[in-house]
Amino acid sequence: MNVTVRKIGNSEGVILPKEVLERNHLKAGDQLVLIEDSDGLKLRPLQDDPESFEKKMKIARERMKKYETAYRVLAK
Repeated sequence: MNVTVRKIGNSEGVILPKEVLERNHLKAGDQLVLIEDSDGLKLRPLQDDPESFEKKMKIARERMKKYETAYRVLAK
């Protein structure tokens, strides 16, 4: 499948065909990772690893516990 690099504002980009977006369950706003290797360029969906999510949740729980009183006041 051929696509063309196009001018988009002050940048340049590639428009992905609707069929490709549908097959890969992508929509506007989804983030992709650009991988450059010896075969050329590849695009892959950006996925947080489960460990990263757990680390973020741990931090969020710590903050919620630390500022519980302030959050209760703000929630009123």
